[in-house]
Amino acid sequence: MAPPQPTVLIVEDEPAQREVLAYNLEAEGYRVTRAENGEEALILVDEDTPDLIVLDWMLPSVSGIEICRQLKTRSETRGLPIIMLSARSEEVDRVRGLETGADDYVIKPYSVVELMARVRLQLRRTRPSTVGERLEFDDIVLDSESHKVFRGDALVKLGPTEFRLLSTFMEKPGRVWSREQLLDRVWGRDIYVDTRTVDVHIGRLRKALCAHGGEDPVRTVRGAGYALG
Repeated sequence: MAPPQPTVLIVEDEPAQREVLAYNLEAEGYRVTRAENGEEALILVDEDTPDLIVLDWMLPSVSGIEICRQLKTRSETRGLPIIMLSARSEEVDRVRGLETGADDYVIKPYSVVELMARVRLQLRRTRPSTVGERLEFDDIVLDSESHKVFRGDALVKLGPTEFRLLSTFMEKPGRVWSREQLLDRVWGRDIYVDTRTVDVHIGRLRKALCAHGGEDPVRTVRGAGYALG
């Protein structure tokens, strides 16, 4: 099973614009969710946090600027990348959008090709393994493109699930992941798997990483989950 692709939330009140964005993002392989206003967007983020948000500034009722501000003040969504779309092209507007917390600011009308490149850039920063990046932690090297893992000079033999687990850990070393978060990231949101399954695959990952010697790099955080380092 391939690793779950990043989910992009589109917040756009114009149906035609929303569907064009969705079509192009899905063509790139992303999973897409849609919201037509700010209130719906906040509900969707609370229910199922996406990996990136494409957010229109001009929304009915609650503006995109306010949605961005709210998300960036919450500890659990502060690191969520937001690309803001706006017809406002003045420098003062771009500055305001970025100072509110937007990670990028795209002026309408925009090039879809350029927007897709900006999406990839933000995901490379937050989910590098999904865009073929080489990840390193201590003496462990994970090559997403060739799907190989090395510890020192030794090739580490991992099953597909253990590879996705390690990718998740190596994207954010030191972060503590709960079992539920690992299920969501590694197995996908639409698949039911018992949380005990996580422990089984963590055990296999540890065994494989230590097969050629070295300390176990996976840390168990009692009552919270697991972390790398």
